[in-house]
Amino acid sequence: MDEAKLRQRVAELVSAATGGDVPVEQVLGGGSLVAMGVDSLGLLRLVDAIESELGVEVEFDVPGRRIDTVDNLVLAIGDAQRAEPATEVAATG
Repeated sequence: MDEAKLRQRVAELVSAATGGDVPVEQVLGGGSLVAMGVDSLGLLRLVDAIESELGVEVEFDVPGRRIDTVDNLVLAIGDAQRAEPATEVAATG
């Protein structure tokens, strides 16, 4: 999935994780997910959705790396996919 499509899909997952309280358009606008209203339960739902759909684990609390925007999240997912190519192949093959 190219970066633009991944960014769109992540924004959709964020919105779904908040039960639609945070619209996709707002997520795509950038800024802090927490400031938009994504609470700890929403973050847990988002992590589960990313793991289920994209087959990678993303941690929000990594020393030296703050993941609090859709763009940071897309970068983290891309890094995780590159680090786990066998997992990605197994999930699609």
